Amino acid sequence: MEEPTEVQERRDEGEEEMDEVSMESRFEDEVVLPWKEQLTFRAFVVSFILGTLFSVIVMKLNLTTGIIPSLNVAAGLLGFFFVKTWTKLLEKVGILRQPFTRQENTVIQTCVVACSGIAFSGGFGSYLFGMSKVVASKSSEGNNPINIKEPGLGWMICFLFIVSFIGLFSVVPLRKIMIIDFNLTYPSGTATAYLINGFHTPTGAKQARKQVGVLGRFFSFSFLWGFIQWFYTAGDDCGFASFPTFGLKAYANRFYFDFSSTYVGTGMLCPYIVNISLLLGSILSWGILWPIIDGKAGDWYSADLPKSSLHSLNGYKIFISIALILGDGLFNFVTVMISTANSFRKQIKNKDPGLVTTASNGGASSSSSNRSMNSEDRRRIEFFMKDGIPLPYAIVGYVAIMAVATPILPRIIPQLKWYYILVMYLIAPALAFSNSYGCGLTDWSLASTYGKLAIFVVGALAGPRHGGVLAGLAGCGVMMSIVSTASDLMQDFKTGYLTLASPRSMFVSQVAGTAMGCVIAPSVFWLFHKAFDVGSPTSEYQAPYATLYRNISILGVEGLKGLPAHCFQLCCVFFVAAVVLDLLKCRLLPKKWAQFVPIPMALAIPFYVGGYFAVDMCIGSLILYAWERVNKAKARALSRAVASGLICGDGLWTLPASVLSLAGVNPPMCMKFLSAATNARVDKFLAG
Repeated sequence: MEEPTEVQERRDEGEEEMDEVSMESRFEDEVVLPWKEQLTFRAFVVSFILGTLFSVIVMKLNLTTGIIPSLNVAAGLLGFFFVKTWTKLLEKVGILRQPFTRQENTVIQTCVVACSGIAFSGGFGSYLFGMSKVVASKSSEGNNPINIKEPGLGWMICFLFIVSFIGLFSVVPLRKIMIIDFNLTYPSGTATAYLINGFHTPTGAKQARKQVGVLGRFFSFSFLWGFIQWFYTAGDDCGFASFPTFGLKAYANRFYFDFSSTYVGTGMLCPYIVNISLLLGSILSWGILWPIIDGKAGDWYSADLPKSSLHSLNGYKIFISIALILGDGLFNFVTVMISTANSFRKQIKNKDPGLVTTASNGGASSSSSNRSMNSEDRRRIEFFMKDGIPLPYAIVGYVAIMAVATPILPRIIPQLKWYYILVMYLIAPALAFSNSYGCGLTDWSLASTYGKLAIFVVGALAGPRHGGVLAGLAGCGVMMSIVSTASDLMQDFKTGYLTLASPRSMFVSQVAGTAMGCVIAPSVFWLFHKAFDVGSPTSEYQAPYATLYRNISILGVEGLKGLPAHCFQLCCVFFVAAVVLDLLKCRLLPKKWAQFVPIPMALAIPFYVGGYFAVDMCIGSLILYAWERVNKAKARALSRAVASGLICGDGLWTLPASVLSLAGVNPPMCMKFLSAATNARVDKFLAG
């Protein structure tokens, strides 16, 4: 999900090329093909290739920091580039049968994002991997066979196929209400439509070619840099990633620059306040709070306990992080629910389907009924309503998936009883509608918040003796998948509405992308799992959110009895602090000051992971800031292509690195950094 500020920037850029009033006039001579012809073989081939690439990138980020920037620009650029190249080659040899249209581009975009989205919503860095023995071994609570399920390629693919499609059918009947009657904005979907429409104008096509060239150069640099770094990583704490940039003491507290082009690129994509919040969180936790609590060993907790125990320093790290995340999540949940309820009530009361009050500006947007219905609006509505998806199909699809899932999911995860699943599926349409509606207003998807609520409810119902920890995590997966795919589909419908892509082609491409993701994402995770020490505290792939989600489940099942001294009080302080920061940012301060208030969710991540990636991301922000000072227009046009190239190149290097690891090919050298005293002892030892 994107920050709303970034979406607005992207929309502003699109409006520089093409304002909304004149958008469709640029395509008045365009022949819109039937929905079946929008679904081309080449579109799905390109979608599969890009879906695999972005699944690797999302998986790497998911297993390291959990921060996933929007890759829509990269997906749109690469999709446009591949198919445009394909069609030009066919045109030169005289066998081009169908030109490349913006509707086909929209199909590719939808399919790629749906495919790579499974790498995130599938829970490989959160609830799914949180079931594993590796994560369970980090705490004594819930560390028993009934609360553990080891990753397996077969059952993961089966689980994802069962839970990932029902959300699509839950909101299909609401597409006219959401897009036309309520005229919801869906900022990400709108921004994506501007991007695609811009590509297919002469000026936009020229700009896209320039962006693809820049992306390719930085992709090559990033891939080569990953290859060079690999040569020096023959042992633990070796290589450029272990360079103690700010000294060995800071390195021991996980504060250093690790030369990761992925995080530098991510920093260029994320808003400045996100990166600053991450840096502040790392300084507050690893620079101040953890050293103080570590000094209380023997007083607040036993000094004989390992630091990885939940009853020692690790307990404070995990549960204070959870307190910040829950405080921020609860505030956003309540805010969006109130905004959604008020807006919906006003629309029904006034019988004005377009009167939408957004949470971001508190005002009413112009509606489809009180704005002039120009020829462009009528054309969009005509194409959007022409290829409807019959209501009986949606109902039959939903009931059929529910009938299959209710008996089969308990066979995959016995702790998740059939009646828990049935209840979740019965209330899911209401929650999917609520999340889709709120996402249309604010661009915020609360899928992870709904998932955490499911953890508490299902885990508490199952209880500690009946595998409540595992049941809670599985329930999180079911609920999160339903509401996430529902809001994603509605975003795609908005994109299709603005590019004249058929709702049927949007639905089919979403289903196809989801099916690809249900196979590709588990396969990519399995490759990571076999090639790297995923989940280990010393690994590059620590999967921090898997630990956090499991401990949320433990908290829901077993309560507060296992917390170390004063941990609950500190959690309450940070929970309240998260709510206060959100109040200041969203309600109390004027906008010019609110933009400087840190984001609690971003503050929380380094509390457990460390600050190394925050340093990288702030360097990315610094590069972007300096570039904008020198040439703002060029920075706005090319910065996302540069960032996407850095992320994609480093992400793709992960594949050959995994293959080399599985083949037993080790790097030839270890570059390690030692203190002067340690180095002297090593020299003395080697001298004999």
